[in-house]
Amino acid sequence: MKWNAPNVLTLFRMILIPFFILFYFTDLPDWNIYAAIIFIVASITDWLDGFLARRNNQVTNFGKLWDPIADKLLVLAALLLLMAWGKVGFIAVLILEARELIIGGVRSLAASKGVVIAADMSGKIKTVVQFVAIILLLLNDWPFMGLPVSVGGILIWVSVALSIYSCIAYFVKNRETLTD
Repeated sequence: MKWNAPNVLTLFRMILIPFFILFYFTDLPDWNIYAAIIFIVASITDWLDGFLARRNNQVTNFGKLWDPIADKLLVLAALLLLMAWGKVGFIAVLILEARELIIGGVRSLAASKGVVIAADMSGKIKTVVQFVAIILLLLNDWPFMGLPVSVGGILIWVSVALSIYSCIAYFVKNRETLTD
């Protein structure tokens, strides 16, 4: 591994994940606020490492491999924690994680053919919506228009819809690569 700022940020994000999870199992009265702070910091490093790598021409094989893995582990940890806490349902977690596995498989298949499939705008929007939803749910966000659902809960389902859409878009956009 080459020691540069983007790679250090990716490693830092991976190190934060166990601490994020640990707060769920503490007796601290405001564990969710501490977990949300860690999630926010980790989310910022997700954006920052990519920005720095591109701006400073520091894209590395380590970053290409471990940055998306760190992202997936962070989101998986958050979704499982929120599901255990009763804030997110199993079906939403299943769909969101199935999409990640499918897209990961598509990218691996394309890579085996020498093709790199970059993230598209629908996937990026899904990620932002998902991160905002997770933060709001961790912070016990407010009800939506007096209904028994929160803004974060609505945004999780918006991210589910965006996940399905972006998964289909990946297949349509890359059908030639996948059928060769």
